[in-house]
Amino acid sequence: MGIVWASVWMVAQALMPAAVGRAIDAVEARDEGRLYAWSGVLLGIAVLIGFTGIMRHRNAVANFLDSAFRTIQLVTRHAARLGAVLQRRIASGEVVGVGTSDVDAIGSTLDITARGCASVVTLAVVAVVLLQMSVPLGLLVLIGVPLLMGLVSLLLRPLHRRQNAYRELQSGLADRAVDIASGLRVLRGIGGERSFGARYRRESQELRMAGVRTARIESMLEAAQFLVPGFFVAFGTWLAARFALDGRLTVGQMVSFYGYAAFLTVPLTTLTEFADRVVRGHVAARRVVRVLGLAPGVEDRPDPLAWPAPGDLVDRRSGLVIRPGVQLGIACEDPQDAPALADRLGRYEDADVFYHDVPLADLAVADVRERILVAHHDAGLFSGPLRRELTPGGGGRGGVDLAQAVEVACAADVIDALDEGLDTEIAARGREFSGGQVQRLRLVRVLVADPQTLVLIEPTSAVDAHTEARIAGRLAAHRRGRTTVVATTSPLVLDTMDEVAYVQDGKVMAVGPHRELLANEPGYAALVTRVDDDEEGNA
Repeated sequence: MGIVWASVWMVAQALMPAAVGRAIDAVEARDEGRLYAWSGVLLGIAVLIGFTGIMRHRNAVANFLDSAFRTIQLVTRHAARLGAVLQRRIASGEVVGVGTSDVDAIGSTLDITARGCASVVTLAVVAVVLLQMSVPLGLLVLIGVPLLMGLVSLLLRPLHRRQNAYRELQSGLADRAVDIASGLRVLRGIGGERSFGARYRRESQELRMAGVRTARIESMLEAAQFLVPGFFVAFGTWLAARFALDGRLTVGQMVSFYGYAAFLTVPLTTLTEFADRVVRGHVAARRVVRVLGLAPGVEDRPDPLAWPAPGDLVDRRSGLVIRPGVQLGIACEDPQDAPALADRLGRYEDADVFYHDVPLADLAVADVRERILVAHHDAGLFSGPLRRELTPGGGGRGGVDLAQAVEVACAADVIDALDEGLDTEIAARGREFSGGQVQRLRLVRVLVADPQTLVLIEPTSAVDAHTEARIAGRLAAHRRGRTTVVATTSPLVLDTMDEVAYVQDGKVMAVGPHRELLANEPGYAALVTRVDDDEEGNA
């Protein structure tokens, strides 16, 4: 409907010069009746323009908002569907750019589409009217307008290229800003704040220069939107005046043509703006399609199996066996092995992992997520009330209330220090908390979820030794009898586990109680005590 309303609105404006010309001819002929008639026509056209203008604008705004919000919804839902895969496949700045500049560009494209189509219709109507008035003037519109638009379009290709480059730099800078904001506390701790700040300033200046280069082409395009139609108006008016002097046009027809020549700046400028916004929208749409084209790391099979009875969770790649109800510590020689192993256990990637002799790949992803919870050490906190963030599902399924989880995670002091306690509004990623405080709050959240199998990755790496010892003891007592896997090299935590698996080069080398491995496995002892063989010999 937007195109229909815009077409009627613009065609009605195009009829104005014709009506004015007829009224002038009536004045010249001293025909009072015709003058009143054409004056009434002008009034009717004015009312029509006002009404259709309102409807056109309403539809244009609706198209803009609808396309922008639908784009945000699609990207948000797809990002939720991708889950942890998203941050591995695409930079954070790319997603931020989609939610800021790209949705605006796509909305603007839909906004201008109705007026762009209406401009084409209006140019055709004006050409027909002018052909009836004078064949040369009609041909001037039919031939001149496409020629002028072709000249303006020469600027679109370099503009498209520079906008692409600008958008790439903008995405990279946004990604850099996200990294700095999330790691500012760490940067200050290691003295890297100035170095990263200087790098950000340098990249910011590169973005500024790219913006200036893009603005040069845009300024030329803006100038062409008025300069090219201006030449058309000047030449058309001169030609119509010559025809009037020769008696080939009446005074009213000459005035009508001048009105048309002046009016044609509107559809011509609109078409130029339409081409510019389509280019911008094309660049933005490519970014959105790139995000939407990302496939989830894992997907359900056509006919997933029902969840089997409790049994061993086995990762055949590493040889790890997790027996039901056992609290198992995992000490990995290579720190990268721990998250990789956890992702396989939680089916964040398809791997040779079995639960009760049934491949996890044959089970529904939703069933796996419900029963096996993988908690990474860098999982973020969302903004909003702290209570809602700690109980995203409304509480645990196994009877674990929030107060109990706070006690186990030793997070009571963190909540008590807040002005409004659990009702305090927190910032994204918990920026107002220290690393240890965020870590304890994350532990509260996973304990409230109370999964059948809980996989924790370095849950106490950022807290002091005294707090770590308390958390380790309380966690072991709280999860007793329920399957719990903790990937860590902390002896305080490993000592509370039923058994520990020592992983080297991605393979399980030994399994046993913590103290037994300390005595019989030199590699394990060196890993958890942070003492290598040379240091031990020198001592």
